[in-house]
Amino acid sequence: MRPATPGHGPSHVGRGRGGFTLVELLIVVTIIGILATIVIPQFSNASTQARENALKDELRYLRTQIVVYKAQHKDIAPGVSGDFVEQMTLYTNDVGATSVTGSSAYKFGPYLSKMPKNPMNDLNTIEQSNQNPLVADGGHGWKYNTTTQEIIADVLGNDTVGTPFAKY
Repeated sequence: MRPATPGHGPSHVGRGRGGFTLVELLIVVTIIGILATIVIPQFSNASTQARENALKDELRYLRTQIVVYKAQHKDIAPGVSGDFVEQMTLYTNDVGATSVTGSSAYKFGPYLSKMPKNPMNDLNTIEQSNQNPLVADGGHGWKYNTTTQEIIADVLGNDTVGTPFAKY
């Protein structure tokens, strides 16, 4: 075995540069900052689009349940002969009277477990109106025309592609 010579061997391994220079760290931080400015707006836009899609889904579901109610109640829409929310969330009889419990007389429904919140304004209230066409004012979660069975989101403004929320 050869004896260790000065300047060689394990005692000098790893000596040299001990870390990153300030310039290298600044370059890395700058690159991370640039990437963050590109990525973060996409995440916030994704959140808005998710709420818009949830709004479309809630409206589709509400419209479907209104049609089902009408089909089971001799072509009479919910809200015509009583409170829309009660008729959609409780059991009903042939003429739309409501009951908390189902029975042979109250055999229809409930069509909704609860009135859904509007994902854009977090309100679950509904304004029943015969206004035609319905116009959003932002005061409720939903607006419903008992005559035409039209239901809209009561949200002012437009979505990310420019469509008014009330036109969904």
